[in-house]
Amino acid sequence: QPENLQKNWLREFYQVVHAHKPHFMALHCQEFGGKNYEASMSHVDNLFSFRELLSSDAMKDYNRARVYLDENYKSQEHFTALGSFYFLHESLKNIYQFDFKAKKYKKVTGKEIYSDTLESTPMLEKEKFPQDYFPECKWSRKGFIRTRWCITDCAFDLVNIHLFHDASNLIAWETSPSVYSGIRHKALGYVLDRIIDQRFEKVSYFVFGDFNFRLDAKAVVETLCAKATMQTIRAADTNEVVKLIFRESDNDRKVMLQLEKKLFDYFNQDVFRDNNGTALLEFDRELSVFKDRLYELDISFPPSYPYSEDSSQGRQYMNTRCPAWCDRILMSHSAKELILKSENDEKIVIYDHIGPNVCMGDHKPVFLSFRIAAGAGKPIANVHKCCVVQ
Repeated sequence: QPENLQKNWLREFYQVVHAHKPHFMALHCQEFGGKNYEASMSHVDNLFSFRELLSSDAMKDYNRARVYLDENYKSQEHFTALGSFYFLHESLKNIYQFDFKAKKYKKVTGKEIYSDTLESTPMLEKEKFPQDYFPECKWSRKGFIRTRWCITDCAFDLVNIHLFHDASNLIAWETSPSVYSGIRHKALGYVLDRIIDQRFEKVSYFVFGDFNFRLDAKAVVETLCAKATMQTIRAADTNEVVKLIFRESDNDRKVMLQLEKKLFDYFNQDVFRDNNGTALLEFDRELSVFKDRLYELDISFPPSYPYSEDSSQGRQYMNTRCPAWCDRILMSHSAKELILKSENDEKIVIYDHIGPNVCMGDHKPVFLSFRIAAGAGKPIANVHKCCVVQ
């Protein structure tokens, strides 16, 4: 239902823009064009009108923009299906973007769109992860796009990332942490090493997109079904486990959970929604490996995936995967220091999701709104030039 979805998506997005009135805005998309990209990529203009984003009344005060769309789906070696959008408010002066080839900043003027092949664009770095990272998938699109910006002497990297998914609930359930968690760990480590290597000056960085972080499946199932008995269903021809059924020991042996490769059917979805799913945060463990390198604000929104794609069910999860906080905004510890704390306790830093009651697709977008101190991104900030931008 692309027309309904686009209307919902843009309306909710514009509401957040209107509420927070950011001066610099970064929007990172993954699976741009949809999973069936070969059929839909030629219709991206219609399915999700990024040109409307640039020309809409809601965005009229953003007089400069940069859009990077990886639409070159025929390139098996490079295609990532990532889309990175950057909007600059007319009130912001002296905005520069880094040219990775020339190794210098260039002033940002006008609105520019880059698509098809991004490999020749010096204003970004783009990589698709090597195929051997996730051999189960014949043609993965996972990778990252990195851009670097300087706003009133404050320099930072913005990295759009898409990490590997869980291919099977049954395999994810076997070990704690799962094999897929290990693959994501390896890929994220690769990105972090890449953006702080010796080729360029080190600056603060924000990494945000679909990390595909999942809850520790074994621990979650053992907790949700602590008093249940498990039945194993195997394929008659291969003896392979194809389904697990967890039933209450009493209460007429009521089915609590059914688990298949792409089925996670738990009888009570409220556990994922009540109090924003806070009770399950203890099972969100994948980021802990990077606690010395990455910082995240406290999560106060429900799991961002997998929501129903039925436009009438904005709060309903699909029974395909265990709900999890896949979509995140993470930052280096130096980037954390860029975020100003208000002197009068006004809530300036907000980390939340968009469209809580509306269908936004199978992922709910997540956003972070904050103020940064100009010059704070440089090793030696000129305090006399310091001002606050948002």
